Amino acid sequence: MKIAIEGCAHGELEKIYECVETIQEREGIKIDLLICCGDFQSVRNNDDLRAMAVPEKYQNICTFYKYYSGEKEAPVLTIFIGGNHEASNYLQELPYGGWVAPNIYYIGRAGVVKYGNLRIAGVSGIFKGHDYLQGLWESPPYSQNSLRSVYHIRSLDVFRLSQLKEPVNVMLSHDWPRGITDYGNKDNLLRRKPFLREDIESNHLGSPPAERLLHLLKPDYWFAAHLHCQFAALVQHEEGETKFLALDKCLPKRRHLQILDLPPTYDGDKTLKYDVEWLTILKDTNHLLSVKNINCHMPGPGGNERYEFSPTEEEMKKTLEVMGSLTITNESFVRTAPIYKPGAPKSSIIEPIENPQTVYLCEKLGIDDPLQVVLARTGRTMKPVCVKESTLIDESITCNDENTVPQTPMKSFKLSLPAPVTPSLNEDLSQTDSICTPNHTKSDNLDDTQENLSTPPSIKKIFKRRNLALYTPEADEDVSTSTSSVGESESPRTSKLPCRINM
Repeated sequence: MKIAIEGCAHGELEKIYECVETIQEREGIKIDLLICCGDFQSVRNNDDLRAMAVPEKYQNICTFYKYYSGEKEAPVLTIFIGGNHEASNYLQELPYGGWVAPNIYYIGRAGVVKYGNLRIAGVSGIFKGHDYLQGLWESPPYSQNSLRSVYHIRSLDVFRLSQLKEPVNVMLSHDWPRGITDYGNKDNLLRRKPFLREDIESNHLGSPPAERLLHLLKPDYWFAAHLHCQFAALVQHEEGETKFLALDKCLPKRRHLQILDLPPTYDGDKTLKYDVEWLTILKDTNHLLSVKNINCHMPGPGGNERYEFSPTEEEMKKTLEVMGSLTITNESFVRTAPIYKPGAPKSSIIEPIENPQTVYLCEKLGIDDPLQVVLARTGRTMKPVCVKESTLIDESITCNDENTVPQTPMKSFKLSLPAPVTPSLNEDLSQTDSICTPNHTKSDNLDDTQENLSTPPSIKKIFKRRNLALYTPEADEDVSTSTSSVGESESPRTSKLPCRINM
């Protein structure tokens, strides 16, 4: 198996794929997988540019939109993690991972997948100490504060990864593990990047949580980016070693792409699959999810609650039974936003849209979509994706949006309505139930669709929240629940109170 590793993509997918194809032709090889280590910039349209934490002069559409719209197709399966320059509104639709375009897969806030027999884990974002213990409280449209905090790594993501017991072959992060420079040619790095000296000498360069995961998981390979330079290191563990490599950003004459030749034992069937151990961890730690803007400590030894969530064989067997198939197919990709139109003005970010890929995984595992929980706390809801049948192409639109978007074909079901009932003369017509006939179907769960058909349109959909008590704001909490203004719906940044005791 041959895989290509890319540093910071910065939206330049066309150039990256051109490099991959050039290498294949020059070397006479076939690259099976491309991995990108953050700053991917999956920008679908001008609206997504408003969700990127970059100065306006750097808000360029780049080339991802061509692969999202279907104008072009990714020539090689691509897996990526998020960095600190992302269309955060899009990635928030997929907290547990999913396709952002055909053949381009986002691993999620944190996640583990398998490609053949190659086990790949990753954590998105960068580390900032003041946000690390926070809940996942951000939601679009973002304030200047939440526009940046939304991509900061949280302790829940790291806690879940720390429960992994099965070997990890490849680990991905955007920023470097702290202390990694001690295992490579530090002097050479400082000659190229002298401004890093102070942080290196004070041991402030890199991510402390990533350092912990490095020595806990002991992966065979660890790839990173962020600092826009190439750096290699070899970390010796008591058992085995980790080969670390950081890469540059996609620019001419920069070392941004590396080809890795792996033994045939990793080949397997060369298909992308969910990892059953990871799915079980997600299911068992769902109750630890917090969407409050306060410090929330993970459970630990000495407390009165469970703190080890490494799944047993029996637990993983149950997860496998629930999932049925672990294969992740391109057919699950759905366009949830309009495609890019040259010359279209940049507008404010629209309300969050419900991504069917997230809905599917949440319903299968019985877990919560963090963004949906955030919105529910302030009386807001996510816009569902509706399907409109066409003789030429299926189209995806939000239910209250007149603009249609090309849609990946989805299964539709023939639904039969009950026969009309003529009320008797003595019957009060005002009490007669109305029949709602929505113009969309939901392919993930036919029963849900049929329930919607019998629901009067005047009844507001009730958010079904597991562990609702954990997320309902108490009267004495310093958390805003006002719905009069989207900006006011965010929790105040000063209310950092512990919500769980770490023993």
